[in-house]
Amino acid sequence: MRWDRDYSSSEVEDRRGDAPIGGSGGGLPLWGIMRLFSMFGWKGMLVGLVLAGALVAGSQLTGSGGGGNTTQVGHHQISSTPQEAELVHFVGFVFDDVQSSWRKEMPGYRDAHLVLFRNATRSGCGTATEAVGPFYCPVDHKVYIDLAFYDELRRKLGAPGDFAQAYVIAHEVGHHVQNQLGLLRDQMHHSIEIELQADCLAGAWGKDAARRGELETGDLDEALNAATQIGDDTLQKREQGYVQPETWTHGSSAQRRSSFQRGYDGGAAACGVNLQSAK
Repeated sequence: MRWDRDYSSSEVEDRRGDAPIGGSGGGLPLWGIMRLFSMFGWKGMLVGLVLAGALVAGSQLTGSGGGGNTTQVGHHQISSTPQEAELVHFVGFVFDDVQSSWRKEMPGYRDAHLVLFRNATRSGCGTATEAVGPFYCPVDHKVYIDLAFYDELRRKLGAPGDFAQAYVIAHEVGHHVQNQLGLLRDQMHHSIEIELQADCLAGAWGKDAARRGELETGDLDEALNAATQIGDDTLQKREQGYVQPETWTHGSSAQRRSSFQRGYDGGAAACGVNLQSAK
């Protein structure tokens, strides 16, 4: 993906140097907790975040950034590797690029903000932890991400590449679009439908980025591979050796891949949203 390596976003709130608020001491099963509660859609996810925050409260966090560059953010000095420092510029560029695309298409679009953190931070939806993974909070209109997730995406989940990383951000901003359209409050929508539509909206941004010449050879394949690798069936096979469709929260690999491709081919109109109806 073509991007400005010196780019800095005013929409990014960098909390990587914040004081600890609690930790994951002793291997608490936070990932399992979030997977369980996310089965019940957005309300379940909010309950899971609150519970996860209660479990980590009182434990001491250990910083994840060792050596390398030191950046001054507000009153904090943030230590990070050169790779992480570059990733901060990248996610800021992509986040702003995605929102710029939606501002052009959606009347009255109101920007979201991106929060970078390490290990845990507070959100309008409860305590965000590294176990939750990237997520959008509709209460405070912010996307939260611990950059360590991208290492897991590449190493553990088998989805390398910068456009795979961009797809994750675009998916979360897709939830912000849904929120402004009132879709996250519509109880007629199942969690899986919401997630697949966010994948489609991510693909719609990809189409716009391609039109503007930002994509390079192989970028689309990176995004489609990422959608495949984080499908519920693929994750379940990897984690437990068998598939339980009744517990899916985001859709199968085939569904996620197809949804992104549909948005990429047809734009936002193919995602079943009315961009003129923003709240």
